[in-house]
Amino acid sequence: MQKTDEWYLYATTDLAAIRYRVNQLKADRVLYVTDSRQALHFRQVFAVARAAKFAPESVSLEPVAFGMMLGADGKPFRTREGGTVKLMDLLDEAERRAFELVSAKNPDLDEPHRREIARVVGIGAVKYADLAQNRTSDYVFSWDKMLTLDGNTAPYMQYAYARIRSIFRKGFSAGNETPKGGALQVAHPAERALALRLVRFAETVAAVADQCLPHILCAYLYDLAGAFMGFYETCPVLQADGATRASRLTLCDLTARTIRTGLDLLGIQTLEQM
Repeated sequence: MQKTDEWYLYATTDLAAIRYRVNQLKADRVLYVTDSRQALHFRQVFAVARAAKFAPESVSLEPVAFGMMLGADGKPFRTREGGTVKLMDLLDEAERRAFELVSAKNPDLDEPHRREIARVVGIGAVKYADLAQNRTSDYVFSWDKMLTLDGNTAPYMQYAYARIRSIFRKGFSAGNETPKGGALQVAHPAERALALRLVRFAETVAAVADQCLPHILCAYLYDLAGAFMGFYETCPVLQADGATRASRLTLCDLTARTIRTGLDLLGIQTLEQM
C-alpha cells in the first residue's frame, strides 16, 4: 500500500511489521514501547490489523506507553539552548557528576577505580531514575535525587549490595572459601521480615513481565534493601554463634544475590565495593 508520491504512511509500515511478526516470527505477544502520545495511532493500527486478519485474536498486540521526562520547569527536558538532550551527553554528564561524588567520598581510591565506580553508578542512576517511575507518568528529572545514596535510587541499591558483600570480606580471609551458609532459622522478627520479602521475588518478576511495569521491581528492591538494613541493625551476623551465624549469612547471601539479579534485569550493574 503506497501513496501516489511512492512514500508510505507510518500506519502502512506498522501493519506490514505486524504481518511479518505474526507470519515469519510466529510471535504470540508483541509489545509496542512508545511515547504515550502515540496511543491513538496504535489503537487504530491494531484495529485495522484485526479487521484485515493480519493478527488473529490469539496474538496479543500490547501498547506499552511511557510518559515524558520533564525539566524543573515542568516542560519536556531540553538543553539550555532549547534542543533535545542526546542520550550520550546525558550519560557522560551522569558519569562526570558521579566521579565528583566518588572522589569526594573516597579520595584514597586510585583514579581508574574511581572512574569505574563512576561509570557503573552514573549510568545505573539514569536507568533506574527512568524505570523507577510508573512508566505511564511524566516525571521531573533531577540530578540530585538521581545520584543520592538515600531513597529509591540506583546508588542506594548498589551501595546496599556492596555493603552486604563487605560482610563476607570482613568475616573471611581472602584465602578461605566463602561459606555457603546454613539452614535458615527465622526466629527474630527482623529475620522473618527479610525472609518474607525474599520469597516474593519470583512473583514480583512475574508481575513486571505481565504488566510491563518495571517500577514494580524497583519498589520491591527498595523495600528489600530497607528490610535488610533493619535486619542488619538488629541481628548481629559475624558476631553470632554456630547455626545462628550460618543462617544469617545465608540471609545475607540470598539478599545480595536477589538485589544483583533484580538490578541485572533492569540493565544495571553492581559493584563489590563502593
